[in-house]
Amino acid sequence: MTSAAQLLTARRGRFRADWTDWVSYAYLILGVIVMFGPVLWLFASSFKSEAGLNQFPPTLLPWQPTQVQVAGQPAPLPLVRVLTGAHAGEELAEVRRIGLIAQLVDPRTPNQVIRLRADAIKPVMQVRAAWDNYTGLFSKFNFLRYLFNSVFITVVATLITLLINSMAAFALSKYRFRGRDGVFLLMIATLMIPPTIILVPNFLIASALGLVNSLWGVILPGVATPTGVFLLRQYMLTLPDDLIEAARMDNASEWRIYWRIVLPLSAPALAVLAIFSVMWRWNEFLWPLIVLTRNEHFTLPLALYSFQGELTTSWNYILSMTVITLLPVTIIFILLQRRITQGIASAGVK
Repeated sequence: MTSAAQLLTARRGRFRADWTDWVSYAYLILGVIVMFGPVLWLFASSFKSEAGLNQFPPTLLPWQPTQVQVAGQPAPLPLVRVLTGAHAGEELAEVRRIGLIAQLVDPRTPNQVIRLRADAIKPVMQVRAAWDNYTGLFSKFNFLRYLFNSVFITVVATLITLLINSMAAFALSKYRFRGRDGVFLLMIATLMIPPTIILVPNFLIASALGLVNSLWGVILPGVATPTGVFLLRQYMLTLPDDLIEAARMDNASEWRIYWRIVLPLSAPALAVLAIFSVMWRWNEFLWPLIVLTRNEHFTLPLALYSFQGELTTSWNYILSMTVITLLPVTIIFILLQRRITQGIASAGVK
């Protein structure tokens, strides 16, 4: 907190803020608005009802029509304010609307019906969060199943990715064999191949192995990533070879060296790769869309896509589910953000 306060209060001028300080602060504020403005709008819109989302002009807060219970009516009625006429300023309950004529009643005397033109009344609005957007996910959709599929794929794929990529990086950084640099360059060259080109071969292999409509069909094809191998190899090059040689002199096996020495020392780079892997797997859409066709195997991104119907779309549920989908990645990023700069900076030393 101290460093953040010093950064926010730093000035170039000695006694007062220089014009460059105002320009810098304006640029930073604009950057914050551009980056976090859409996120804030998404979060606020997730608490709006379906009618509130269709409201024009749009508002940031979740305004909803005020409803009042009137005696003799089976359901609450919307409350409106009369703008003109003998009842101007009064708040009445709207029973029904026939064409341009609205039938209103006073909640205190519901037996007397008042008929006014629709342009003479205005709905009474209040700020109220539509919590049904979140609670309704569990009743209207198989949300827990989609959440389990996404968590299972993300966690298992991340663990396997860390294991395989770290083993490959350990071999390419600490073992000397003929063709090592060629293998590494060939692996890095695969970064230039767009992922869409290998979709068909991957699907044919997954189909031949019986992995279609299986969560393992989403996990296994992408567990070995050239980006992860490159990141971990560059970090492991900074580890002293004398430490590994000393372990070998103590009759430590290669697996023990890898598991007890190299992996703990590579924790910053592993944390960075874990963050990347979680983001890749959690937000992956194209490959699960191809390999998964049954609804019970859908992940959260596929479930969001399936909510869009041909005629109607429940945008209120889509927005609330989007917020829930963003939370795990955000939490993991906050917890491991200090490891990102440390791991990337250390990986770029050699």
